[in-house]
Amino acid sequence: MKITIFTLFPEMFEGFTSSSIIKRAIGKEIVEVKVINIRDYTLDKYGRVDTPPIGGGAGLIMKCQPIVDALKANTSSTTHKILLSPKGTRYSQSNAIELSKKDDIAIICGHYEGVDERVNNYVDELFSIGDFVLTGGEIAAMAIADSIIRLQDGAISDVSLDEESFGDNLLEYPQYTEPRNFDGHVVPDILYTGNHTAIEKYRRKESLKITRECRPDLFKKHELTKQDQKLLKEIDEGDDNPKWLVDALEKGKKFNK
Repeated sequence: MKITIFTLFPEMFEGFTSSSIIKRAIGKEIVEVKVINIRDYTLDKYGRVDTPPIGGGAGLIMKCQPIVDALKANTSSTTHKILLSPKGTRYSQSNAIELSKKDDIAIICGHYEGVDERVNNYVDELFSIGDFVLTGGEIAAMAIADSIIRLQDGAISDVSLDEESFGDNLLEYPQYTEPRNFDGHVVPDILYTGNHTAIEKYRRKESLKITRECRPDLFKKHELTKQDQKLLKEIDEGDDNPKWLVDALEKGKKFNK
């Protein structure tokens, strides 16, 4: 996969491409990340890439010409071109999954007070990462690129992908590390039983509970299984010690003797 990022501040991506999972993915040639300086393509004799908006208004607007010429010089007809814009679709994991299947992606970072509206004619899709204001699209571009790259084969383990949040519109269950008791906060006993079926059931119940409480918008999209319905009934009835959990804990005590 190739990801080309168009920006006025290419230096912002130096840490992004030289750290952690992204660095490893690039090193293993799973992905190629190319950063293009839009300033290199301006035809303005003073090197400007922005100008006050026609008709008046506050701030400066990124000019159409440098962006379009940069796109033409560094993409092809098969490149999926994305403009980061507050007008765009709210970015989600489902978008990341779809984009991860493409071979060639371009991401344009806006800046200043906005981008010449005519740039929209040269892209395939507009995305926004949320209803808040950033100084530019660079951070959003990193977030989107990261979400795509980590889904590429070999970037991270398949097990990690299978068990992470948003896969089926549920948040991930709580995770713990040693020590068992930290400052009075104790890891749930069920996780020490060695009963993987019961642990999976417990984690599913926690995911349902957390998602319903914290992200009701996601919870509404989740298709409940019969087991999910039973677990939710336990939650609603305040049954913190259902028979399956008590049995697993009892067997766990024998297992750990």
